Amino acid sequence: MTISSPLSFDVVIIGGGAAGLSAAVALGRARRSVVVLDGGEPRNAPASGVHNYLSQDGIRPSEMLRLGRAEAERYGARLRDSAAVSASKVKDGFTVTTAAGDTFTGRRLLIATGLVDELPDVPGVRERWGKSVLHCPYCHGWEVRDRAIGVLATSPKSVHQALMFRQWSENITLFLHGAPRPSDEETEQLLARGITLVEGRVESLEGPGDQLTSVRLEDGSTHQVDALVVAPVFTARIDLPAQLGVRLAPHPMGMGMQIETDAMGATSVPGVWAAGNVADLAGQVVTSADEGLRAVVSLNVDLVAEDTRDAVLAYRAAQAAAPVK
Repeated sequence: MTISSPLSFDVVIIGGGAAGLSAAVALGRARRSVVVLDGGEPRNAPASGVHNYLSQDGIRPSEMLRLGRAEAERYGARLRDSAAVSASKVKDGFTVTTAAGDTFTGRRLLIATGLVDELPDVPGVRERWGKSVLHCPYCHGWEVRDRAIGVLATSPKSVHQALMFRQWSENITLFLHGAPRPSDEETEQLLARGITLVEGRVESLEGPGDQLTSVRLEDGSTHQVDALVVAPVFTARIDLPAQLGVRLAPHPMGMGMQIETDAMGATSVPGVWAAGNVADLAGQVVTSADEGLRAVVSLNVDLVAEDTRDAVLAYRAAQAAAPVK
């Protein structure tokens, strides 16, 4: 397709994390013009490393983004470090305006805005998030194996979290933090696995820097732990897709609301796809990258069909206008 303006593209990607950059690389390799708009607030920025990503295990999130951006640019993708603040449907696609005041148009739109972790309001949690305050055993369990691990009961998933992390350590403490006691069946499971239950609300976390050495309760007692597991509220960044009328759906595990898509990432709005955590709250980095690729395979097929329809119409018009010999 011939681009009529430097700010017009085949595809505008909103969000420059694993899903968005994976999509940009694939689209660039497919010889599509693409721009990635990113506000620079990656969810996994506090983490020391990305895990469960074959051949990239332990890589720093910032380094993975640097490499991903370089790959996307190598195939012609344009990158703009400014968050998208508005989007609307127009005759030939979509317009997206950034916080910097630039407006981009795209024949198709891919939303990869991710999510925000809403953390428990306990002093010391946010400062240690991604270091010694964790939530995913597959992301961080190996790093805290055989250590003293606490679990803060902030959701119905807390018992499940305690039982999960027991696979990585025999020293697990479930801090009830004012939550109702687990059911008799759950209590039996916890005790059978050697998990300690502690009553009382947690007042603060203690330790130097981002390290954790103990949990202090409101009654003044302290409990030695090396890591604390919490269950954040996953809040998908859906304000912008909501402007387009994209349909939302609850996550099947009750984690919150996410963009509803089909198996290939297409949303309820024609021409709009979604990938990554905004469409899968439980997705990890590797699965988000896969979803970005899968979405643009479907998206590009849609563009090919449109290109073909336009070519056929032009061909017919040329044939009709040709002089009869």
